[in-house]
Amino acid sequence: MLFSLGNKSNMDPTLINFKVLYVLTQLCGLTMIVLVGTWIGQHFGGLGGTDNPKQEFNWHPLFMTIGFIYLYGNSILIYRGFRTTRKKTLKLTHAGIHMAAFVLTVIALKTVFDSHNLVDPPIPNMYSLHSWLGLSAVIIFCLQYVAGFMAFLVPGMRENYKIALMPLHIYFGLFGFVLAIASAVMGLTEKAIFAIPNYSTLPAAGVLANIIGVLYVVFGALVVYLATEPSYKRKAIPEDTALLSANGTE
Repeated sequence: MLFSLGNKSNMDPTLINFKVLYVLTQLCGLTMIVLVGTWIGQHFGGLGGTDNPKQEFNWHPLFMTIGFIYLYGNSILIYRGFRTTRKKTLKLTHAGIHMAAFVLTVIALKTVFDSHNLVDPPIPNMYSLHSWLGLSAVIIFCLQYVAGFMAFLVPGMRENYKIALMPLHIYFGLFGFVLAIASAVMGLTEKAIFAIPNYSTLPAAGVLANIIGVLYVVFGALVVYLATEPSYKRKAIPEDTALLSANGTE
């Protein structure tokens, strides 16, 4: 559960605020995914395979939105959102959500390269700022995953190394997420300019694209705020203390 219900009258007002914002973040993220699906379904012909590169491309914004924005953001929030769950379980869940995000991101990258390479004539790859920043975000994400896995899940890492690495892990995790949001907004704008006729007159496809972009920014802002507000930090629970005593280190 997100929180232990208990006696609501005794619930910390700070946690009530967190809960409201956390639910709002989830609603924003799910709405974002639904609207992206609607956008590509109604205005760009839906999803396809390699026999139709233009429709295959549509997997890219959908899977990037699900994996590299929604799942990435929720993985960042997992410790604060499920504060009564054992830390070991949260570590595994954090790593699992990141892996799901990674798989979707790899598929999304393959579809965009296919959509460029399989058309006649081929479209150049990696020339736009969107592609540069997007690939940078993916590389940071991957390095973060490997470093975090080795430091916090593989046994044997010395405690002082974990303590030294944690601030960097948190910073670059948030930095990569913000970079992913920025890249997504740029990619959305790029797609709208190239693919929506008379975008400047704000047709339905253009309005929907703009709304999705706003939701990207709002979702990103909520995730960063919830992840950095000191009063929302997860407090250790007795099970964590028992785990520390059993292992000697955390």
